[in-house]
Amino acid sequence: MPPVTSSDFYKIRRLPPYVFEEVNKLKARLRGQGVDIIDFGMGNPDLPVPAHIVDKLVETARKPRTNRYSASRGIPGLRKAMAGYYDRRFGVKLDPETEVVATLGSKEGFANLAQAITAPGDVVIAPNPSYPIHAFGFIMAGGVIRHVEAHSPEQYLSGIGRAVRHSVPPPIAMILCYPGNPTSQVVDLDFYKDAIALAKRHNMFVLSDMAYSEIYFDEDKPPPSVLQVDGAMDVAIEVNTLSKTYSMAGFRVGFALGNRRLCAALARVKSYLDYGNYTPIQVAAAAALNGPQECVAEMRATYKARRDVLVDSFTKAGWPIPNPEASMFAWAPLPERFAHLGSVEFAKRLMEHAEIAVAPGAGFGEYGDGHVRLAFVENEARIRQAARSLKRFLQASNAAPAEATP
Repeated sequence: MPPVTSSDFYKIRRLPPYVFEEVNKLKARLRGQGVDIIDFGMGNPDLPVPAHIVDKLVETARKPRTNRYSASRGIPGLRKAMAGYYDRRFGVKLDPETEVVATLGSKEGFANLAQAITAPGDVVIAPNPSYPIHAFGFIMAGGVIRHVEAHSPEQYLSGIGRAVRHSVPPPIAMILCYPGNPTSQVVDLDFYKDAIALAKRHNMFVLSDMAYSEIYFDEDKPPPSVLQVDGAMDVAIEVNTLSKTYSMAGFRVGFALGNRRLCAALARVKSYLDYGNYTPIQVAAAAALNGPQECVAEMRATYKARRDVLVDSFTKAGWPIPNPEASMFAWAPLPERFAHLGSVEFAKRLMEHAEIAVAPGAGFGEYGDGHVRLAFVENEARIRQAARSLKRFLQASNAAPAEATP
């Protein structure tokens, strides 16, 4: 009898190949050889957690009662803090008891939500390219993803209309993600109004991922929330996180807010799966939301400075990088000379010959293959170092015949 492998399991068989694995293996091998890789690949915040948040975590952890099992849907103080943030930031009033659920990060929140609402064969519309959990969460829950090409918000919205008309069975939900990961796309409130109207017309839920709500670079144009639309609460739920805003990625604190039916389903599923986050972490998260917010402005300024240096230095080195309005990423078309390679092979060559790591766009869906994503997680000196290495790589490739390009 042949040995049993992980691929023998139903949910594992349903998962697509993990595109980033090939690039990650190369990065690990090169680093094992002592190569200094400048890593723009993963959006893993490198800034320190603000001191007042860490202090509250330590203070609370010293209290014996806080080391017990916690509350799966979030302690009341945290849910109130999350509702308060949405009131201050977006003018959206939420009931902390019925319209807010704390999650173990936005990614896990999205996956748990998929488990809560998806029946086998249910169709969900997702943008492509997009963050992998938007599709994988529903695939693992037994659903079917209808990918819609999304090189712009307008293209995505018009594509949803076509997808609904030709989908059997009709879709149960559509996914939004703005500011976009990986694309850095932004939308205004009129876009959300059109999306809500479309969802109501076709009896769909709207599932919004707003993990990058506080990383924006035009102080006069903070990204809006879909919940600001009149009537959005009838069909919409939004997932947000503290990972980027307060550099608390390892804390795993997220939240889902909005439609009561969806929140109740999420809370019910979570109650079977987890006891909630460690109570001192939840208390620290409440302190983050309720406390001084100068740290958020400092975080935003740091990412803006890095964005400016990366866009300027890489463009001068010979690779024009579009200037994103929001998020901690640049979404860059492959240099014309390397476009035929596709994003995975280009990312590998860039790492081998320029010692720069990026995330291949193919990892975010087939329509992302002509791009790579660069995260603003290296300091400005390292970004300039990467630009010098990039310039040498591009000059060498321009000097070589096309078939001999490094």
